[in-house]
Amino acid sequence: MSSTLILLIDIVGGLFVMAILLRFLLQLVKADFYNPISQGIVKVTSPLLNPLRRIIPGFGGFDLASLILAFIVQCVLVMLKMKIAGYMIFGSQLPTIALLSVQELLFTLLNIYQFALLIMVIASWVAPSSYHPGLILLHQLTEPLCSRVRKFIPPMGGLDFSIMVLFIAIILLKNMVATMSILPGM
Repeated sequence: MSSTLILLIDIVGGLFVMAILLRFLLQLVKADFYNPISQGIVKVTSPLLNPLRRIIPGFGGFDLASLILAFIVQCVLVMLKMKIAGYMIFGSQLPTIALLSVQELLFTLLNIYQFALLIMVIASWVAPSSYHPGLILLHQLTEPLCSRVRKFIPPMGGLDFSIMVLFIAIILLKNMVATMSILPGM
């Protein structure tokens, strides 16, 4: 029963944290907010994010309120999962909870980019000239990273290796983040 509840918290809470991080990333890359998918992300995250924005302003193009909200929600999710798993939560465990939350946020961020790149590759084979709003949004999200890699590894013979380089880098980063585990099974 407890593992089912933890799985449910992971799925529902993880999707909400992913929406918050996507909102942060889409603002960071200046994606089209008239895109229907962007509008959906804004509608889902606005009830908690707008009050927090009144307290925490943005800084240098970064939406700090989104990052802080993602961190707070992730901390709550980690505490819920710990409580359900039978761990006692004390004030001395707050640094551990914070580290677990940062680890989960990094993993979610890397997952967002990994799946975005994978979808972009598959879409380039299946529908290379598609104007689907989701693909346009993913292109706007991944292109800043791909263009930086292309400065070092230009396309050769019509093949763009930037996505493959980024995919390998993300896998390596995910392995590094995964090895920083503090509590087993979390």
